[in-house]
Amino acid sequence: MDDTGALLVVVDAANVVGSVPDGWWRDRRGAAERLRDRLAAEGVPGHAGPVEIVLVVEGAARGVASVPGVRVESAPGSGDDHMVDVVARAGGRRVLVVTADRELRGRVRELGAEVAGPRAVRP
Repeated sequence: MDDTGALLVVVDAANVVGSVPDGWWRDRRGAAERLRDRLAAEGVPGHAGPVEIVLVVEGAARGVASVPGVRVESAPGSGDDHMVDVVARAGGRRVLVVTADRELRGRVRELGAEVAGPRAVRP
């Protein structure tokens, strides 16, 4: 979806997956795929309008495929740096970044993004 009127939701996969101690560390790629599938099925709670979801993965989760409703981007290096780049390229769109990482939250706020913690997309 390239709808510039849609809310762009950028999700820090590692941070969201790591927010619940459910054994994710044994299968980081599988955990990222489960998050992707839940986002594709349920969207972002509290945001009923058009939403474009970008799930940023890194490390062992690189290579997770996109599915309808969720574009997955594999960070070539730092996931945080890649998320900042995604926000910077948003071109004035409304952006919501989902992460609990304080430093990342500050960096994307400087670019005009809103931020929410992992609970915004976790059950």
